[in-house]
Amino acid sequence: MYRIYINDVTLILNDIAPEHITNYQEIDNQHFNILLFYQQVKAEKLSGRYLFLSPNPSLLFRKIKKSFKIVRAAGGIVRNEENKILFIFRNGKWDLPKGKLDKGEKPRQAAVREVEEECGITVKSIGSRVCKTWHIYEFGGQEILKRTSWYNMEAFNQNRLIPQKAEGITKAKWLAIGDFKKVSEATYPLIADMINEIEI
Repeated sequence: MYRIYINDVTLILNDIAPEHITNYQEIDNQHFNILLFYQQVKAEKLSGRYLFLSPNPSLLFRKIKKSFKIVRAAGGIVRNEENKILFIFRNGKWDLPKGKLDKGEKPRQAAVREVEEECGITVKSIGSRVCKTWHIYEFGGQEILKRTSWYNMEAFNQNRLIPQKAEGITKAKWLAIGDFKKVSEATYPLIADMINEIEI
């Protein structure tokens, strides 16, 4: 299954209807055009979750990728000694620290660098990759498909957080799993889905 996020819309590509996902609209796949779909989302004509059923989701996803410039990014699900998760607050939304790869940079290196820059901390260790997410947006008049690699990280004794205000980050905060409802009320579907995975 593939999930592509566009603002507050989630596009799901799968070969069967997923049992654990509800409240979606099924797309008529005979007339689907990803760029038109994106324009409709941008014009705020669409909202919520959409399911595209395909006998070969991988092939469909490869075709979709060809319509966009691919930008690579990386970020972290950072835990402290109390098993709290590090969040940032930017543009009125809670988010997880992440950013684009520099030229020649590996995803793991970029993930650590971005977390440290955006939150003013030192990462103790980086573990396995949790997942990859896909997000469509527009920059400089060009449609972008951003692939973000997410990694488990640890940062202990890092209570003094310094949000990177130059990047529009106004808060950086450690939150316990029981406080995730606060995040869910003001975040993106991509982050909300990741929070559900963390809670599991």
